[in-house]
Amino acid sequence: MRAALALVDEEGAAALSTTRIAARLGVKGPSLYNYVSSRDEIIAGVSDLIVAEMDLDPTVQPWTAALDAWARSYRAALARHPNMVPLLSARPTRSAAALQAYACAFAMLREAGWPEEQVLPVVQSIEYLLIGSALHLNSPHEAAWTDEALPPGLGPLRNAPPDFREQAFETGLTALIRSFQETLDGLRARHDD
Repeated sequence: MRAALALVDEEGAAALSTTRIAARLGVKGPSLYNYVSSRDEIIAGVSDLIVAEMDLDPTVQPWTAALDAWARSYRAALARHPNMVPLLSARPTRSAAALQAYACAFAMLREAGWPEEQVLPVVQSIEYLLIGSALHLNSPHEAAWTDEALPPGLGPLRNAPPDFREQAFETGLTALIRSFQETLDGLRARHDD
């Protein structure tokens, strides 16, 4: 799995194949099938490695701080392996480590008072921000634009500061967590009435 992750990190998602992994390990491709049954199993194993780089500490209080720390840790892990993001986001979660992380996040939200039907939307909202953010971390800022091809009013896009992706992530994460807190406060107020 480490050889597969290194291969994707260095050469991109298209390079992920049993033949290429076997070559890195100095064995023949078919011999890998003694250890893994498919490419999908390799991706799940690599996902376990990436999830192991994330940190969700449900003992951090308040729950919003735990969610914030987890989101930052999650994004940092994806940023270290941006070539894996398309592979991970294009398939259902099958990684044991990822499923355990979900269970931990759900438990933390339940403990904070979130109703059962809200725990998945909260976690997935954060994930959507993280995956979208990670997909664009290394992409070039502007294409070969010509002034005549651009509509007026694009100053913020054309003159974006070098850290605009960080600013966008910070803005989105702050807004999501603040909104989650307000939503939970509203749910508690209705429950108390």
